Amino acid sequence: MRRAANSLEPKSSSTTATSRAGFAVTLAVVLFGYLVLPMSMSGATVAVRRIGTDLGASGASLQWVVTGYFLAASSFMLVTGSLGDLYGRRRVYRLGAVVYGAGNLGAVFAPNILLLDATRTLTGIGAAGVMAGGGAILATTFTGPARTKAFAAMGSMAGVGLAVGPTAAGWLVESLGWRAMFGLFGAAGLALFAGAWALTESRAEAKPRLDRSGIVLFITGLALAMFAITQGAQAGWGSSQVLAPGIAGIVLLGAFVVVERRVARRGERPLLDLSLVANRRFGGWLLAAMAGGVSFGGMLANLPTYLQGANGLSSGDAGLVMLMPTLPILILPAIGGRLVTKGVPPRALVAFALLLAATGNLWLTVLHPGIGAAGLAGPLVMIGSGQGLVAGVIDAQAMSAVAPERTGMAAGLLNTVRGSTQALTMALFGSALITLLERSLGSAPSAARVATGDIPDGPAGAPLADALTDAWRIILLTVAALVALAAVTVFRLLRPAVAAPEPAAVPETEAPVRREARTPVGANRN
Repeated sequence: MRRAANSLEPKSSSTTATSRAGFAVTLAVVLFGYLVLPMSMSGATVAVRRIGTDLGASGASLQWVVTGYFLAASSFMLVTGSLGDLYGRRRVYRLGAVVYGAGNLGAVFAPNILLLDATRTLTGIGAAGVMAGGGAILATTFTGPARTKAFAAMGSMAGVGLAVGPTAAGWLVESLGWRAMFGLFGAAGLALFAGAWALTESRAEAKPRLDRSGIVLFITGLALAMFAITQGAQAGWGSSQVLAPGIAGIVLLGAFVVVERRVARRGERPLLDLSLVANRRFGGWLLAAMAGGVSFGGMLANLPTYLQGANGLSSGDAGLVMLMPTLPILILPAIGGRLVTKGVPPRALVAFALLLAATGNLWLTVLHPGIGAAGLAGPLVMIGSGQGLVAGVIDAQAMSAVAPERTGMAAGLLNTVRGSTQALTMALFGSALITLLERSLGSAPSAARVATGDIPDGPAGAPLADALTDAWRIILLTVAALVALAAVTVFRLLRPAVAAPEPAAVPETEAPVRREARTPVGANRN
């Protein structure tokens, strides 16, 4: 019997040929992971101010509660994706769930900011396994229009997490405290571990030697480079605390590229197949993922603290405001996937979505102390709509551009690029706020406190709130320009390949006559 073309049909292969119920379970378990992880990320942003008050922390160490999670996740996603190809994608997903749950449960009992930052870093490592493993599992289970629908569902579920995360976390923080919030996420990690046993294992047919040198160089290089950026505003961009890890990270990443090329020349499997990056269309989707992170990440991580500090909102009310940019990510991925299956070119859709997000960031410069929900609704919904329209389309199109045995690597690279961009955007956004505030306030400690929303009530806090608003506007203008430029670039990169013209046929009556070469005089004819 012929199946409907728009059903969630799986790939027919030895590793995925199970019952329809099995495919439904696979989809449910992976989607639950993509629900929980965004909740953990967006929820933590609402709790930052309360954590700082309880643990006496501010500045970079407090921002690390959010940034450290992203840094660790970004550094390990490529590694966990490639390990899934070699040792099993379900195994990596399951191990990631355990580490994610353990990190969150450790955060419940952290007595100071240093240990809390450490547990959040551990949580990010676990999140890398869940995200890279989950994306690869979907890519190897579904194909064609079914894959587009599966990834659209993944994008919608991530939207639910982003939308519910701030509100749920705000309620938990106000009612039970931030430790209860991390405890809930820890329990969810254990539930992911239990559900992963129902998944079907899959891996590449060949199992080459593990690229240990590549793993060490990539993780260490990326972590050092991103650490340097997060310390820039507090320590000073010219300080040894920033320059030393920054230069070391760049050198190690350069060595990583050299090692990967050498591994590929030996005919072995590298951690990262550099031909993926060289592929114009795959590179276009990577750039689209990066631009999406730039348009959304800094605002998502820092706006709740602005609303609590400059507007005097509670953490719960700030969480409700953050529903505005996150609810479109719940609704629009399915619409974006449907538009693609109906024939809308993905290239045009992603360019439109990025321009929409750029316009939203430009519009958000209306931000000012005391602004109400009505004034924020338009720009926040527009930014979220730009994210939501292509939340699943980018993943589905990128996965379709690679061979099945490279899906884990491709999923890991895509999530690495996305996560790294979000982490860097968050770090640079926060660093830029502190730098701009330091110029206007003349004090680095004061700038660090104001950037994290520590603004006194009443007339004494008004100049500080105005300074914070001015810094926000400069950064938003920069973000809008960068995302608009990326939209144009992505549109060009994703242009259809032009087929080479076939040579004109030569009429038989005018076929060329083959002539023997004339032997030069005096040459030997033998």
